[in-house]
Amino acid sequence: MSTNLNRRSAIKGLLATTAAFGIPSGFSALAMQKNETETQLGMLKGNINHSVSRWCFSDIDLDTLCVESKKMGITGIDLVGPKDWPTLKKYDLVSTMCNGAEINLVDGFNDIQFHETLIKKYTEMIPLVAKAGYKNLICFSGSRRGKTDEEGWNNCVIGLQKLIPLAEKHNIILVMELLNSKIDHKDYQCNRTSWGVELAKRLNSENFKLLYDIYHMQIDEGDVIRSIRDNHQYIAHYHTAGVPGRNEIDGTQELNYAAIMKAIAKTGFKGFVGQEFIPKNPDKLASLKQAIAICDI
Repeated sequence: MSTNLNRRSAIKGLLATTAAFGIPSGFSALAMQKNETETQLGMLKGNINHSVSRWCFSDIDLDTLCVESKKMGITGIDLVGPKDWPTLKKYDLVSTMCNGAEINLVDGFNDIQFHETLIKKYTEMIPLVAKAGYKNLICFSGSRRGKTDEEGWNNCVIGLQKLIPLAEKHNIILVMELLNSKIDHKDYQCNRTSWGVELAKRLNSENFKLLYDIYHMQIDEGDVIRSIRDNHQYIAHYHTAGVPGRNEIDGTQELNYAAIMKAIAKTGFKGFVGQEFIPKNPDKLASLKQAIAICDI
């Protein structure tokens, strides 16, 4: 099934389904879609709040992704900036991890030469996120570039401390993502849970937390469930993907996502788990629906 469904092909498929199951031909496709949505939402257990990263499904237009996500019980879209917030609001979805203030993934807060630009961009973005009614704004350590851990921590503290009061004023959480430096982001400094937690301790603010990317941390350190149990108070958001390959989170990869979700739920976590895998299945929305089913413990 094409990932870029148009209305005609969708209705055609629905009519074929009615014939296959003996549903009267007069039963409207619109009513069936409504019932399917309500059934899916009703089936979710409510222990995990589900979101999906926009960039992984960038070949599907945002309106379609919003419509199909809602059918699955997804209530938020990750990594969406101000330009696309009106579209999310149209479908009553939340921008669960806002972006657009960062320079990129390599030029981050661990390097003082980027502070002037970063502070300007985040100072402008934080009030926009708050005005839109959202909570999380992503940030990055940047590449190590030969800096020791201590230098990286000190530089991040210098830069982020200038933004924490504004974040506190607007009730916004600056969320630094943990990324692996072994495969995908060579030389990235915040590549261990312990590194991010130490930075959070030094900043000592509820308005700075971590994005624990399960895929990335499995690659660089493993021991995922123990890390989550021991450090959950510093984590504002989670991302998923299959290891190896960053594809579907099904039985083709090594992580037990159902067990990981149970561990997250047991910590009392009330934030979002965002699907951030790159589908190999041509029917990308089917892979997304399967991922939600796996994580809905």
